[in-house]
Amino acid sequence: MVASQLYTLVWIPDPDEVWKSAEIIKDYKEGDKSLQLKLEDETLYEFDLQGNELPFLRNPDILVGENDLTALSYLHEPAVLHNLKVRFLESNHIYTYCGIVLVAINPYEQLPIYEQDVIYAYSGQNMGDMDPHIFAVAEEAYKQMARDEKNQSIIVSGESGAGKTVSAKYAMRFFATVGGSASETNIEAKVLASSPIMEAIGNAKTTRNDNSSRFGKYIQIGFDKRYHIIGANMRTYLLEKSRVVFQAEDERNYHIFYQLCASASLPEFKDLGLTCAEDFFYTSQGGGTSIDGVDDADDFEKTRHAFTLLGVKESHQMAIFRIIAAILHLGNLEIQSERDGDACSVSSEDEHLNHFCSLLGVEQGQMQHWLCHRKLVTTAETYVKSMSVQQVVNARNALAKHIYAQLFGWIVQHINKALHTTVKQHSFIGVLDIYGFETFEVNSFEQFCINYANEKLQQQFNSHVFKLEQEEYMKEGIPWTLIDFYDNQPCIDLIEAKLGILDLLDEECKVPKGTDQNWAQKLYDRHGGSQHFQKPRMSNISFIVLHFADKVEYQCEGFLEKNRDTVYEEQINILKASKYQMVADLFQDEKDAASATSLGKGTSKINVRSARPVIKAANKEHKKTVGHQFRNSLHLLMETLNATTPHYVRCIKPNDEKLPFKFDAKRAVQQLRACGVLETIRISAAGFPSRWTYHDFFNRYRVLMKKRDLSKNDKKQICQTLLEDLIKDPDKFQFGRTKIFFRAGQVAYLEKLRADKFRAATIMIQKTVRGWLQRIKYQRLRRAAIVIQRYTRGHLARRLAEHLRRTRAAITLQKQYRMLRIHRAFQRVRKATITIQAFARGMFVRRIYRQVLAEHKATILQKYARGWLARTRFRRIRGATIVLQCYYRRRKARQQLKALKIEARSAQHLKKLNIGMENKVVQLQRKIDEQNKEYKLLNEQLSTLTSAHSSEVEKLKKELEQYQQSQQGDGNQLVSLREEMEHLRLELEKAHGERKVVEDSYVKEKDLLRKRISDLEEENALLKQEKEELNSRILCQSEDEFARSTAEENIQMKKELEEERSRYQNLIKEYSRLEQRYDNLRDEMTIIKVMKNPSNQSSLESDSNYPSISTSEIGDTEDVMQQVEEAGMDKAAMDMSLFLKLQKRVRELEQERKKLQTQLEKKEQESKKAQTETEMASDHEDFAYNSLKRQELESENKKLKNELNELRKAIADRATQNNSSHDVQDSYNLLLNQLKSANEELEVRKEEVLILRSQIMKAAQQKEPGKNMETLTSPASWPNSDKHIDQEDVLEAYQGICETNRLLEAQLQDQRREHEEEVEALQNQVDAMKEELEKQQQAFLQTLQLSPEAQVEFGLQQEITRLTNENLDLKELLEKLEKNEKKLKKQLKIYMKKVQDFEAYQAMVPEERRHHERNRQVAVQRKEKDFQGMLEYYKEDEPLLIRNLITDLKPQAVSATVPCLPAYILYMCIRHADYINDDQKVHSLLTSTINGIKKVLKRHNDDFEMTSFWLANTCRLLHCLKQYSGDGFMTQNTPKQNEHCLKNFDLTEYRQVLSHLSIQIYQQLIKVAEGILQPMIVSGVLEYESIQGLSGVKPMGYRNRSSSMEDGDNSYSLEAIVRQLNTFHTTMCEHGLDPEIIQQVFKQLFYMINAVALNNLLLRKDVCSWSTGMQLRFNISQLEEWLRGKNLQQSGAPQTLEPLIQAAQLLQLKKKTSEDAEAICSLCTALTTQQIVKILNLYTPVNEFEERVTVAFIRDIQTHLQERNDPPQLLLDFKHMFPVLFPFNPSSITMDTIHIPASLNLEFLNKV
Repeated sequence: MVASQLYTLVWIPDPDEVWKSAEIIKDYKEGDKSLQLKLEDETLYEFDLQGNELPFLRNPDILVGENDLTALSYLHEPAVLHNLKVRFLESNHIYTYCGIVLVAINPYEQLPIYEQDVIYAYSGQNMGDMDPHIFAVAEEAYKQMARDEKNQSIIVSGESGAGKTVSAKYAMRFFATVGGSASETNIEAKVLASSPIMEAIGNAKTTRNDNSSRFGKYIQIGFDKRYHIIGANMRTYLLEKSRVVFQAEDERNYHIFYQLCASASLPEFKDLGLTCAEDFFYTSQGGGTSIDGVDDADDFEKTRHAFTLLGVKESHQMAIFRIIAAILHLGNLEIQSERDGDACSVSSEDEHLNHFCSLLGVEQGQMQHWLCHRKLVTTAETYVKSMSVQQVVNARNALAKHIYAQLFGWIVQHINKALHTTVKQHSFIGVLDIYGFETFEVNSFEQFCINYANEKLQQQFNSHVFKLEQEEYMKEGIPWTLIDFYDNQPCIDLIEAKLGILDLLDEECKVPKGTDQNWAQKLYDRHGGSQHFQKPRMSNISFIVLHFADKVEYQCEGFLEKNRDTVYEEQINILKASKYQMVADLFQDEKDAASATSLGKGTSKINVRSARPVIKAANKEHKKTVGHQFRNSLHLLMETLNATTPHYVRCIKPNDEKLPFKFDAKRAVQQLRACGVLETIRISAAGFPSRWTYHDFFNRYRVLMKKRDLSKNDKKQICQTLLEDLIKDPDKFQFGRTKIFFRAGQVAYLEKLRADKFRAATIMIQKTVRGWLQRIKYQRLRRAAIVIQRYTRGHLARRLAEHLRRTRAAITLQKQYRMLRIHRAFQRVRKATITIQAFARGMFVRRIYRQVLAEHKATILQKYARGWLARTRFRRIRGATIVLQCYYRRRKARQQLKALKIEARSAQHLKKLNIGMENKVVQLQRKIDEQNKEYKLLNEQLSTLTSAHSSEVEKLKKELEQYQQSQQGDGNQLVSLREEMEHLRLELEKAHGERKVVEDSYVKEKDLLRKRISDLEEENALLKQEKEELNSRILCQSEDEFARSTAEENIQMKKELEEERSRYQNLIKEYSRLEQRYDNLRDEMTIIKVMKNPSNQSSLESDSNYPSISTSEIGDTEDVMQQVEEAGMDKAAMDMSLFLKLQKRVRELEQERKKLQTQLEKKEQESKKAQTETEMASDHEDFAYNSLKRQELESENKKLKNELNELRKAIADRATQNNSSHDVQDSYNLLLNQLKSANEELEVRKEEVLILRSQIMKAAQQKEPGKNMETLTSPASWPNSDKHIDQEDVLEAYQGICETNRLLEAQLQDQRREHEEEVEALQNQVDAMKEELEKQQQAFLQTLQLSPEAQVEFGLQQEITRLTNENLDLKELLEKLEKNEKKLKKQLKIYMKKVQDFEAYQAMVPEERRHHERNRQVAVQRKEKDFQGMLEYYKEDEPLLIRNLITDLKPQAVSATVPCLPAYILYMCIRHADYINDDQKVHSLLTSTINGIKKVLKRHNDDFEMTSFWLANTCRLLHCLKQYSGDGFMTQNTPKQNEHCLKNFDLTEYRQVLSHLSIQIYQQLIKVAEGILQPMIVSGVLEYESIQGLSGVKPMGYRNRSSSMEDGDNSYSLEAIVRQLNTFHTTMCEHGLDPEIIQQVFKQLFYMINAVALNNLLLRKDVCSWSTGMQLRFNISQLEEWLRGKNLQQSGAPQTLEPLIQAAQLLQLKKKTSEDAEAICSLCTALTTQQIVKILNLYTPVNEFEERVTVAFIRDIQTHLQERNDPPQLLLDFKHMFPVLFPFNPSSITMDTIHIPASLNLEFLNKV
């Protein structure tokens, strides 16, 4: 808006919008009767002036949307309404200050502004510094209670549905969070838990609110001296009891009734007789029994949980629910009319009456009678009178209301008991949640009491506001002029004074036949002339009261009944006699019992004094009326409020439809008038509403000052001179001590002058700039014209030259073209001629060729014909020749045959044949003789054999009979073996069949594979081509993607590592907190013990909670050490080994189970054997035969198995032959070898079993002779029986033999038992091997069915599993051996140490001790020789060492020495203890060191220098233990440093303890540094003006000038923050802290700076401007420059400032177009969507030339950012702590070069 419009925009009344903006288009002259206006929709409007009252002026746009309404220049109703509307609809701000009042508009939507981080952000802040919030009011009350030590009150008021209960709830949540209880009673949780109970029993649905509080409550939260919550107390006011029995349309009864009906199906509520809420009269009158979005059953569970949390017993809870159910049944009683309505009755069979009486434990008959009758008592006698139906209904309803009111009071009383504490209360904060001013179409007694209470509260509010204004003027020395404000004391007197409305009502209640009409007539007669009382024209039973907010007409009907609250005594007496104790207790003190208004018990502890005397009642009986009770409780409340400092919250209901962010101006104005906000504005506007400090006024309006005035140093004098020149009327402003006070409208006038000044300066700047721009433009045009001319002329010359060149070129081209055309024609004719000649010559040549070819073919035909004729003739001649030869040869053969036949018939031929026959005959004769001899011998042998055979046959027949008899016993076994053999044969046949199937499938698969391989080869070739084509394309992309994916994985792993480290260090932090608490408790216990039994025992050793390295505990900690060592293994390997170990353990357990099972069976068999020993005796003879048969069967089984193996081998050979793949063959061979080895091992086991069985058989055979000794009595059994033997000798020999036999039998039984056990064990092994063989066979068959690749993988898996199991077994064995070795070594060390100690004790120690004492006495220094870097001390000097080196050491004492000198000294002492192998000394020294450091840090818990010093020393000691431990940290050591390593002890556990201690010290260091820096951040980073005059100051409201501001200037500059950072950095560097740790410290501190500054920015409207963004960016750049100067840019600290940097850039960017929105979204990546939108909503122009951010732009931003998955939180967690790392940082210093200064007083340390 331009400045010329400042006085042209006005507000005019409007019937729809209340106020409407318009612009004056015609100048107003004094005396004009109307104004010519133009509305916002461009329509013209003539506004009539009535009584020369001009319309309200509108504020400049720069003031619209202010946090505080009192900051507006024009303070009136339309300005207030418009400001609230703009903040509510455009910025979605529901809170606004109006002086001391916080105006809260109900958004009807859940907003994310009440989280825990918001509470912490408002905690400790000044009220005017932050955006308006209920937390700011609560913090102001908490701060004033702590600072002024005065009790506080927060008064929350408003209409039903305005959000009073929610505001009070959030205020209590703030107190519970900020002032949490110091003990473990969780009193703050109990305070919050009381809310769901009170909402259930005191809230109901109305037409205006779904959760309306139908009572008022005042909760006092008590605090102790440290301002921790210790307890609470609740007082309630005016419970709306009539709602129990009546509800209007679309309203409900109290929530508890519907919650109980919704849970009626629960088993514990079956006896209540409840159904749905629609079935009961008391819950169904309003129509709807449910609320949208509310689950009554779920709310009931929350209510029960709250009861339990507050300590209400389960029995009491059930009693409460019984009473509530009884009230519902009471409402459903059926009343039957009798005798024309004069009498009535209730049926005894009424189920609701039965339920009512059983639930309350009263007698049904009496209750049935007295519900329909009443007792009349006179002076003479007593009458019982029947009541009409209406009287019975009224009495029933009164009883129901009374029961519920008593129950309500009992619950509140028990809540107060649960919140009560025995600790003395130091102060309290009260939260008053009370109904606001109410006016309906029909107003009754409840509305009268509510408006009466609001009259009292408004009077207190007006006086408090007036008092504050007066104090402000007096403080600033402004002349005080009486401000007239509305005083509602006459209206209050009308209600509560003597013979007032309440008095007359009480008097009418005493009259026996008093009526509402009589009471109304008395009111007309008594108060007819009062200015606040009126009589309606058309009614005689109503009256009008003029309240401060509005006129209200009250209907007199029902006033007397509600005031009396009559309940018949007979009914109460019945309830007193209830069998349930709780029901009887509710009605015991009937005379003293008040209704719900008298619940303020325990308030007598508050010593308050009323500001006005309490008006006493006319007589004592008035105490029984509701009005009298309410008046007394209200006076008590006002006394309490007057004794406290009040804080006001006014809740506004924006619309009646409960729609989110909809603003109804009419309803808002009604509530603003009723709640006193406009009265506050009026009081402020009557004086000097606008107030500026001199500094802010100077900065804002320095542009109006003259140069000579600016040269003065006194800003106050400069401001006075300026105002005297600008404002001529001295009454328009006043100069105070620190501020300037302005009348309404003067700030707007000054803004107009400032805008005019800026406009004049802007015009001058524009004129100059435009002239300069035009000159620059002319010069640019002139230079451009010259350049254009030059280029044009050059272009024309070049074009002429080009024309000449082209003409010459055209002639040349024509010449060449013509020549080429003639040459081409000649060539064409020549080629045609040559072609014709070639074709002609070819024709002649082909003709000659065809002729020659025909002649050649004829010659060939002749050649073949002649050859055929010659061959035919030759074959015919050859056949004839052969026939002739055959005939000739046949003739010659016949002639030769004849000659041979003649020769054979001659004698000579026979002689030749008989020459050798004689010799042959002789030989045959000899053979015959020899055969005869042999025949004789054979006959003899045959005879002997026949005799032997007959005897042998007889013998065998006998044996056969015996065998047949014994064979019957073993028949079953033989049958089983034969069946097994048959089974194996079937398996063999099956295997043959499977072999065929496998072969067939193999052949088929082979063919398929060949086809598939061929197809795959083709596809592979194509894919290779495509791969080669795509490789070049993918190569670059793949590299980038791989790098990107690797980077993402690294980031993810780092993030997970950081989270894990953060959780770990949080646990350490929690442990340190618990340890601190334990120390505090122990100190308290020590003090108590000292008081009881003083002692001087030291608790140094008891403080140690760390592990010992003493040899007595070595054995106990071996398992722990083993676990620690195993924890360092790789996670995947650990998981696999663990899995395999568990798997192996499972198998072992399974085997043990089988063994136990076999042992159990064995025991059973042994018990059976004891019974069948006689039967077993006969079986021994056949044992050998059975064993042989078994062996034969097993051998046959073995053969079958061999055949099966051969079959598998054949299959394998065939498979290997057919398979061309070398890998598949290798894998198959591998599986085959595994199976073969398993089979061989199985065969070996079987052979062993057979051998053992043969041994058992032999033992049994040897056992048989012993059993035959029973026949000793027969003479035939004695050898040499013919000799004489003495009878006694025979008996002795017989006894000896018997003893020997028994011994042998026992031995044989033992041996047999052992053999049986071995056989069983071997059998188990055989079974296990069989199972394993079966598994391998199954695996083998599975592998045969798998593809070759799968076979390879399966084989590798099997081999890996086998090797892993073997490795685990070997590893376990190795671990056991190493463990035993360690134990032996430790025992050896112990024995060696004992020997050394003994020798030293005998000889060396006494001499050294005496020599040492002499040296100390004489003070003669020994010359040091070859110092080894060790320091020796005696055990009794250890406390002195700890005291001088740790407890009493100041960092300044070692500032000039080597950094971390105490750490080096401690290590040298530890090294000497290690050198002498004294584990107790090492343990004691390290424990004392750790405890000493903890005590020092506890004593200096806020000293940064001390904390930094001991963090550096602790880290250095940790590094020394690592560097000289020999555990892989010695790679950077020098040979000299390696000599200083520990030799005997492993201090790994203590390294872990020191690491934990370092983390705790680091966390304390961060806490101390943050405590120092945090107060500086807001003023130093956000508010400090490094660039002077950049930011303009806007008008400030009441909150910036109220008493909430602390005295003194607490502002800090950016230079102060930089100096503090320098101090931190210098201190840590001087103490020798590792650079990596220093970087982490500043990363944490800069994150805290970012979080605190950004959170404050998000909650402050005054700093969200362009100039603040510029200033903030400059301040951040200064911090970044400091980081670069300290070489800390690699620490990650600059990255933590990124959200704050982006917020500053967001304030500076343009915020108008969609392109600006896209730029903001792409830039602000470190800010969440909520943070961006919040900053845009808070953005406020400081000058008129800046533009506001439109709602459409914010919606555009939200649309662009809706794809983000940002966390829902608005504020950053400034308490978040990054996990710390302590990287190993070895020292280059050797121990023998360290010098110990004498100032440390460590003379008792001896160098070794």
